[in-house]
Amino acid sequence: MNTNIRKVFEAFASEGTMSGYSAIDSGHINATYLIETEKGPSFVLQRINHRVFTNPEDVVANKIKVSKHLFEKLRDRPDFGKETHVLNFLKTTSGGYIHRDEDGSYWNLMEYIENSRVYLKTPDRGIALEAGRAFGSFLALTVDLDPSKVIETLPGFHSMKLRFEQFDEALLNASSERKQSASAQISIANELRQEMTSLENLVGEGKIPTRVTHNDTKISNALFSEEGQALCVIDLDTVMEGVVHYDFGDAVRTICSSADEDEPDPAKIDFSLDYFAAFVDGFLGRSGLSLSKLEIEGLPKSAKMMTFIVGLRFLTDFLNNDIYFDTQYEEQNLARAKSQFRRVELIEENLGEMTNIVMNVSVRVQNKSGTVAK
Repeated sequence: MNTNIRKVFEAFASEGTMSGYSAIDSGHINATYLIETEKGPSFVLQRINHRVFTNPEDVVANKIKVSKHLFEKLRDRPDFGKETHVLNFLKTTSGGYIHRDEDGSYWNLMEYIENSRVYLKTPDRGIALEAGRAFGSFLALTVDLDPSKVIETLPGFHSMKLRFEQFDEALLNASSERKQSASAQISIANELRQEMTSLENLVGEGKIPTRVTHNDTKISNALFSEEGQALCVIDLDTVMEGVVHYDFGDAVRTICSSADEDEPDPAKIDFSLDYFAAFVDGFLGRSGLSLSKLEIEGLPKSAKMMTFIVGLRFLTDFLNNDIYFDTQYEEQNLARAKSQFRRVELIEENLGEMTNIVMNVSVRVQNKSGTVAK
Protein backbone atom coordinates (compact mmCIF):
# COMPACT_ATOMS: atom_id res chain seq x y z
CA MET A 1 0.00 0.00 0.00
CA ASN A 2 2.88 2.34 0.82
CA THR A 3 4.25 1.94 -2.69
CA ASN A 4 0.88 2.71 -4.22
CA ILE A 5 0.38 5.85 -2.14
CA ARG A 6 3.88 7.04 -2.97
CA LYS A 7 3.32 6.41 -6.66
CA VAL A 8 0.03 8.32 -6.63
CA PHE A 9 1.60 11.23 -4.75
CA GLU A 10 4.45 11.40 -7.26
CA ALA A 11 1.92 11.77 -10.07
CA PHE A 12 1.28 15.31 -8.80
CA ALA A 13 3.56 18.30 -9.32
CA SER A 14 4.27 18.85 -5.63
CA GLU A 15 7.32 19.94 -3.69
CA GLY A 16 9.28 17.58 -1.49
CA THR A 17 9.87 13.87 -1.23
CA MET A 18 7.30 11.80 0.60
CA SER A 19 8.55 10.58 3.97
CA GLY A 20 5.36 8.99 5.26
CA TYR A 21 1.60 9.05 5.33
CA SER A 22 -1.32 8.38 7.64
CA ALA A 23 -5.02 7.84 7.06
CA ILE A 24 -7.44 10.63 7.96
CA ASP A 25 -10.90 9.74 9.19
CA SER A 26 -12.95 11.75 6.69
CA GLY A 27 -16.38 10.12 6.79
CA HIS A 28 -18.27 7.31 5.10
CA ILE A 29 -17.37 7.81 1.44
CA ASN A 30 -13.81 8.73 0.38
CA ALA A 31 -10.35 7.63 1.55
CA THR A 32 -8.08 10.49 2.64
CA TYR A 33 -4.39 10.53 3.61
CA LEU A 34 -2.04 13.06 5.16
CA ILE A 35 1.21 13.03 3.20
CA GLU A 36 4.37 14.16 4.99
CA THR A 37 7.49 15.22 3.10
CA GLU A 38 11.12 15.27 4.21
CA LYS A 39 11.67 19.03 4.16
CA GLY A 40 8.70 20.65 2.44
CA PRO A 41 5.03 21.12 3.31
CA SER A 42 2.48 18.40 4.01
CA PHE A 43 -0.37 17.50 1.67
CA VAL A 44 -3.80 15.89 1.75
CA LEU A 45 -4.31 13.12 -0.80
CA GLN A 46 -7.87 11.99 -1.47
CA ARG A 47 -9.23 9.01 -3.35
CA ILE A 48 -12.67 9.80 -4.75
CA ASN A 49 -15.16 6.97 -4.42
CA HIS A 50 -16.23 6.58 -8.05
CA ARG A 51 -18.98 4.16 -7.08
CA VAL A 52 -20.69 7.07 -5.32
CA PHE A 53 -19.39 9.90 -7.52
CA THR A 54 -19.77 8.31 -10.94
CA ASN A 55 -18.07 11.27 -12.66
CA PRO A 56 -15.02 12.07 -10.50
CA GLU A 57 -13.74 14.60 -13.03
CA ASP A 58 -16.87 16.69 -12.43
CA VAL A 59 -16.36 16.51 -8.67
CA VAL A 60 -12.84 17.88 -8.99
CA ALA A 61 -13.93 20.49 -11.54
CA ASN A 62 -16.46 21.82 -9.02
CA LYS A 63 -13.85 21.94 -6.28
CA ILE A 64 -11.46 23.88 -8.48
CA LYS A 65 -14.15 26.31 -9.66
CA VAL A 66 -15.36 27.10 -6.15
CA SER A 67 -11.87 27.30 -4.66
CA LYS A 68 -10.72 29.73 -7.34
CA HIS A 69 -13.83 31.84 -6.78
CA LEU A 70 -13.15 31.97 -3.04
CA PHE A 71 -9.49 32.80 -3.65
CA GLU A 72 -10.38 35.78 -5.83
CA LYS A 73 -12.77 37.01 -3.15
CA LEU A 74 -10.31 36.65 -0.28
CA ARG A 75 -6.82 37.12 -1.71
CA ASP A 76 -6.59 40.85 -0.88
CA ARG A 77 -7.83 40.55 2.70
CA PRO A 78 -5.12 41.29 5.28
CA ASP A 79 -5.94 38.11 7.20
CA PHE A 80 -5.73 35.86 4.12
CA GLY A 81 -3.33 32.98 4.67
CA LYS A 82 -3.36 33.61 8.42
CA GLU A 83 -6.89 33.63 9.82
CA THR A 84 -8.66 32.92 6.53
CA HIS A 85 -7.75 30.16 4.09
CA VAL A 86 -8.89 28.58 0.82
CA LEU A 87 -8.19 25.01 -0.24
CA ASN A 88 -5.37 24.93 -2.79
CA PHE A 89 -5.40 21.98 -5.20
CA LEU A 90 -2.27 20.86 -7.03
CA LYS A 91 -2.01 19.83 -10.64
CA THR A 92 -0.68 16.51 -11.83
CA THR A 93 2.56 16.27 -13.77
CA SER A 94 0.42 16.09 -16.92
CA GLY A 95 -1.37 19.36 -16.13
CA GLY A 96 -4.77 18.27 -14.83
CA TYR A 97 -6.16 18.26 -11.31
CA ILE A 98 -7.09 14.58 -11.12
CA HIS A 99 -5.01 11.41 -11.40
CA ARG A 100 -6.30 7.97 -12.31
CA ASP A 101 -4.09 5.16 -11.06
CA GLU A 102 -3.50 1.68 -12.47
CA ASP A 103 -6.40 0.28 -10.45
CA GLY A 104 -8.81 2.80 -11.94
CA SER A 105 -9.09 4.90 -8.77
CA TYR A 106 -9.29 8.69 -8.98
CA TRP A 107 -7.19 11.01 -6.82
CA ASN A 108 -6.72 14.69 -6.10
CA LEU A 109 -4.13 16.46 -3.97
CA MET A 110 -4.30 19.66 -1.94
CA GLU A 111 -1.97 21.54 0.35
CA TYR A 112 -2.31 20.78 4.04
CA ILE A 113 -3.16 23.84 6.13
CA GLU A 114 -0.65 23.80 8.97
CA ASN A 115 -1.58 24.26 12.63
CA SER A 116 -5.18 23.34 11.95
CA ARG A 117 -7.64 20.82 13.32
CA VAL A 118 -11.18 19.51 12.96
CA TYR A 119 -13.77 18.55 15.55
CA LEU A 120 -15.98 15.49 15.37
CA LYS A 121 -18.18 16.98 18.10
CA THR A 122 -18.73 20.55 19.27
CA PRO A 123 -16.66 21.08 22.44
CA ASP A 124 -18.02 24.49 23.44
CA ARG A 125 -20.12 27.49 22.45
CA GLY A 126 -17.18 29.27 20.83
CA ILE A 127 -16.67 26.49 18.30
CA ALA A 128 -20.40 26.54 17.47
CA LEU A 129 -20.13 30.28 16.81
CA GLU A 130 -17.04 29.88 14.64
CA ALA A 131 -18.60 27.01 12.69
CA GLY A 132 -21.57 29.26 11.95
CA ARG A 133 -19.20 31.93 10.68
CA ALA A 134 -17.40 29.42 8.46
CA PHE A 135 -20.51 28.01 6.80
CA GLY A 136 -22.22 31.41 6.65
CA SER A 137 -19.15 32.94 5.00
CA PHE A 138 -19.08 30.18 2.41
CA LEU A 139 -22.65 31.02 1.35
CA ALA A 140 -22.02 34.77 1.37
CA LEU A 141 -18.82 34.47 -0.67
CA THR A 142 -20.42 32.24 -3.31
CA VAL A 143 -23.67 34.22 -3.61
CA ASP A 144 -22.47 35.71 -6.92
CA LEU A 145 -21.33 32.35 -8.34
CA ASP A 146 -23.92 31.14 -10.84
CA PRO A 147 -25.19 27.80 -9.46
CA SER A 148 -25.96 26.58 -12.96
CA LYS A 149 -22.22 26.68 -13.66
CA VAL A 150 -21.58 24.08 -10.96
CA ILE A 151 -22.07 20.49 -12.10
CA GLU A 152 -24.65 18.31 -10.36
CA THR A 153 -22.46 15.40 -9.28
CA LEU A 154 -25.04 13.65 -7.06
CA PRO A 155 -28.46 14.09 -8.70
CA GLY A 156 -31.19 14.52 -6.11
CA PHE A 157 -28.74 14.35 -3.20
CA HIS A 158 -31.03 16.30 -0.85
CA SER A 159 -34.28 15.64 -2.69
CA MET A 160 -36.75 14.45 -0.07
CA LYS A 161 -39.06 13.11 -2.75
CA LEU A 162 -36.26 11.02 -4.26
CA ARG A 163 -35.22 9.73 -0.84
CA PHE A 164 -38.80 8.66 -0.16
CA GLU A 165 -38.93 6.89 -3.53
CA GLN A 166 -35.77 5.00 -2.59
CA PHE A 167 -37.23 4.24 0.84
CA ASP A 168 -40.46 2.92 -0.69
CA GLU A 169 -38.53 0.67 -3.05
CA ALA A 170 -36.33 -0.62 -0.23
CA LEU A 171 -39.40 -1.29 1.89
CA LEU A 172 -40.99 -3.22 -0.94
CA ASN A 173 -37.94 -5.47 -1.32
CA ALA A 174 -36.77 -5.74 2.31
CA SER A 175 -36.78 -8.98 4.25
CA SER A 176 -39.53 -9.48 6.79
CA GLU A 177 -36.89 -9.65 9.53
CA ARG A 178 -35.47 -6.24 8.70
CA LYS A 179 -38.91 -4.67 8.33
CA GLN A 180 -39.86 -6.04 11.73
CA SER A 181 -36.68 -4.71 13.35
CA ALA A 182 -37.28 -1.26 11.85
CA SER A 183 -41.06 -1.14 12.23
CA ALA A 184 -41.06 1.87 14.58
CA GLN A 185 -38.74 3.87 12.33
CA ILE A 186 -40.76 2.95 9.24
CA SER A 187 -43.86 4.34 10.95
CA ILE A 188 -42.07 7.58 11.85
CA ALA A 189 -40.90 8.03 8.26
CA ASN A 190 -44.39 7.58 6.86
CA GLU A 191 -45.95 9.89 9.44
CA LEU A 192 -43.58 12.73 8.51
CA ARG A 193 -43.70 12.21 4.74
CA GLN A 194 -45.93 15.18 3.86
CA GLU A 195 -44.28 17.63 6.25
CA MET A 196 -40.77 16.74 5.13
CA THR A 197 -41.49 17.41 1.44
CA SER A 198 -42.87 20.94 2.02
CA LEU A 199 -39.55 22.74 1.45
CA GLU A 200 -38.97 20.94 -1.84
CA ASN A 201 -42.41 22.08 -2.97
CA LEU A 202 -41.50 25.73 -2.25
CA VAL A 203 -38.28 25.36 -4.23
CA GLY A 204 -40.19 23.82 -7.13
CA GLU A 205 -42.61 26.75 -7.08
CA GLY A 206 -39.70 29.19 -7.32
CA LYS A 207 -40.37 30.72 -3.90
CA ILE A 208 -36.98 29.69 -2.51
CA PRO A 209 -33.94 30.70 -4.61
CA THR A 210 -31.21 28.23 -5.43
CA ARG A 211 -27.55 29.02 -4.88
CA VAL A 212 -24.19 27.30 -4.62
CA THR A 213 -24.25 25.23 -1.44
CA HIS A 214 -21.77 22.95 0.29
CA ASN A 215 -24.33 20.20 1.00
CA ASP A 216 -22.33 18.36 3.67
CA THR A 217 -21.91 20.85 6.50
CA LYS A 218 -21.21 18.54 9.40
CA ILE A 219 -18.98 20.01 12.09
CA SER A 220 -15.97 18.00 10.86
CA ASN A 221 -16.08 19.86 7.53
CA ALA A 222 -15.07 23.15 9.14
CA LEU A 223 -11.34 23.63 9.70
CA PHE A 224 -10.17 25.46 12.83
CA SER A 225 -6.95 26.92 14.15
CA GLU A 226 -5.49 25.43 17.32
CA GLU A 227 -6.95 28.46 19.13
CA GLY A 228 -10.45 27.61 17.91
CA GLN A 229 -10.90 30.13 15.11
CA ALA A 230 -12.59 28.92 11.92
CA LEU A 231 -10.14 28.96 9.02
CA CYS A 232 -12.22 27.64 6.12
CA VAL A 233 -14.74 25.06 4.96
CA ILE A 234 -13.28 21.79 3.67
CA ASP A 235 -14.48 18.69 1.78
CA LEU A 236 -15.97 20.33 -1.30
CA ASP A 237 -16.94 17.03 -2.95
CA THR A 238 -20.66 17.74 -2.69
CA VAL A 239 -20.67 21.40 -3.76
CA MET A 240 -23.68 21.80 -6.07
CA GLU A 241 -26.74 23.92 -6.68
CA GLY A 242 -28.98 23.86 -3.63
CA VAL A 243 -30.78 26.01 -1.08
CA VAL A 244 -29.50 27.63 2.11
CA HIS A 245 -31.59 25.26 4.22
CA TYR A 246 -29.44 22.29 3.17
CA ASP A 247 -26.32 23.83 4.70
CA PHE A 248 -27.98 25.39 7.74
CA GLY A 249 -30.00 22.33 8.68
CA ASP A 250 -27.24 19.78 8.21
CA ALA A 251 -24.84 21.88 10.28
CA VAL A 252 -27.32 22.14 13.15
CA ARG A 253 -27.75 18.36 13.05
CA THR A 254 -24.16 17.72 14.13
CA ILE A 255 -23.19 20.94 15.91
CA CYS A 256 -26.01 20.93 18.46
CA SER A 257 -25.73 17.32 19.65
CA SER A 258 -22.90 15.67 21.56
CA ALA A 259 -24.18 12.13 20.97
CA ASP A 260 -22.54 9.67 18.60
CA GLU A 261 -24.20 9.21 15.24
CA ASP A 262 -25.33 5.72 16.24
CA GLU A 263 -25.97 6.33 19.97
CA PRO A 264 -28.39 3.55 21.00
CA ASP A 265 -29.61 5.17 24.23
CA PRO A 266 -32.26 7.87 23.55
CA ALA A 267 -31.56 9.39 26.98
CA LYS A 268 -28.00 10.20 25.88
CA ILE A 269 -29.08 12.06 22.74
CA ASP A 270 -29.26 15.78 23.39
CA PHE A 271 -29.96 19.06 21.60
CA SER A 272 -28.20 22.21 22.80
CA LEU A 273 -30.16 25.43 22.35
CA ASP A 274 -27.09 27.29 23.60
CA TYR A 275 -24.97 25.89 20.77
CA PHE A 276 -27.82 26.55 18.35
CA ALA A 277 -27.97 30.22 19.38
CA ALA A 278 -24.20 30.55 18.95
CA PHE A 279 -24.27 28.87 15.54
CA VAL A 280 -27.13 31.09 14.33
CA ASP A 281 -25.25 34.17 15.54
CA GLY A 282 -22.23 33.20 13.47
CA PHE A 283 -24.15 31.95 10.46
CA LEU A 284 -26.52 34.89 10.02
CA GLY A 285 -23.81 37.33 11.03
CA ARG A 286 -21.95 36.32 7.88
CA SER A 287 -24.76 35.31 5.49
CA GLY A 288 -27.92 36.98 6.79
CA LEU A 289 -27.82 39.97 4.46
CA SER A 290 -27.77 37.69 1.41
CA LEU A 291 -30.91 35.78 2.46
CA SER A 292 -34.56 36.55 1.74
CA LYS A 293 -37.24 36.78 4.43
CA LEU A 294 -38.72 33.44 3.36
CA GLU A 295 -35.31 31.77 3.45
CA ILE A 296 -34.70 33.03 6.99
CA GLU A 297 -38.14 31.95 8.19
CA GLY A 298 -37.48 28.42 6.94
CA LEU A 299 -34.15 27.97 8.73
CA PRO A 300 -35.40 26.49 12.03
CA LYS A 301 -37.50 23.81 10.36
CA SER A 302 -34.64 22.95 8.01
CA ALA A 303 -32.77 21.51 10.99
CA LYS A 304 -35.60 19.03 11.42
CA MET A 305 -35.75 18.30 7.71
CA MET A 306 -32.03 17.70 7.21
CA THR A 307 -31.79 15.53 10.31
CA PHE A 308 -34.76 13.52 9.09
CA ILE A 309 -33.37 12.99 5.58
CA VAL A 310 -30.12 11.60 6.99
CA GLY A 311 -32.11 9.25 9.21
CA LEU A 312 -34.24 8.21 6.25
CA ARG A 313 -31.12 7.39 4.24
CA PHE A 314 -29.74 5.25 7.08
CA LEU A 315 -33.10 3.48 7.38
CA THR A 316 -33.27 2.88 3.63
CA ASP A 317 -29.75 1.44 3.61
CA PHE A 318 -30.64 -0.87 6.50
CA LEU A 319 -33.66 -2.14 4.56
CA ASN A 320 -31.36 -2.62 1.55
CA ASN A 321 -28.99 -4.83 3.59
CA ASP A 322 -26.37 -2.10 4.19
CA ILE A 323 -25.12 -1.60 0.65
CA TYR A 324 -24.14 2.11 0.82
CA PHE A 325 -22.81 3.23 4.21
CA ASP A 326 -19.91 1.42 5.86
CA THR A 327 -20.93 -0.47 8.98
CA GLN A 328 -18.87 -1.90 11.84
CA TYR A 329 -21.55 -4.05 13.45
CA GLU A 330 -24.93 -5.66 12.78
CA GLU A 331 -27.83 -3.20 12.58
CA GLN A 332 -25.56 -0.13 12.81
CA ASN A 333 -27.54 1.64 10.11
CA LEU A 334 -30.72 0.99 12.07
CA ALA A 335 -29.06 2.42 15.18
CA ARG A 336 -28.07 5.46 13.14
CA ALA A 337 -31.63 5.90 11.90
CA LYS A 338 -33.01 5.62 15.44
CA SER A 339 -30.51 8.22 16.64
CA GLN A 340 -31.38 10.68 13.88
CA PHE A 341 -35.12 10.27 14.40
CA ARG A 342 -34.67 10.93 18.14
CA ARG A 343 -32.90 14.17 17.22
CA VAL A 344 -35.85 15.03 14.99
CA GLU A 345 -38.09 14.70 18.04
CA LEU A 346 -35.83 16.96 20.10
CA ILE A 347 -35.71 19.60 17.38
CA GLU A 348 -39.51 19.55 17.18
CA GLU A 349 -39.70 20.05 20.95
CA ASN A 350 -37.40 23.08 20.70
CA LEU A 351 -38.71 24.48 17.41
CA GLY A 352 -40.52 27.44 18.98
CA GLU A 353 -37.45 28.66 20.82
CA MET A 354 -35.28 27.99 17.77
CA THR A 355 -37.58 30.18 15.69
CA ASN A 356 -37.34 33.00 18.23
CA ILE A 357 -33.55 32.78 18.18
CA VAL A 358 -33.35 32.90 14.38
CA MET A 359 -35.74 35.82 14.04
CA ASN A 360 -34.08 37.82 16.83
CA VAL A 361 -30.60 37.35 15.38
CA SER A 362 -31.88 38.19 11.90
CA VAL A 363 -33.44 41.45 13.12
CA ARG A 364 -30.24 42.36 14.94
CA VAL A 365 -28.12 41.73 11.84
CA GLN A 366 -30.47 43.76 9.66
CA ASN A 367 -30.68 46.64 12.14
CA LYS A 368 -26.91 46.77 12.33
CA SER A 369 -26.68 47.09 8.54
CA GLY A 370 -29.75 49.27 8.10
CA THR A 371 -31.43 46.80 5.72
CA VAL A 372 -34.54 44.65 5.83
CA ALA A 373 -34.83 41.13 4.36
CA LYS A 374 -37.29 40.99 1.47
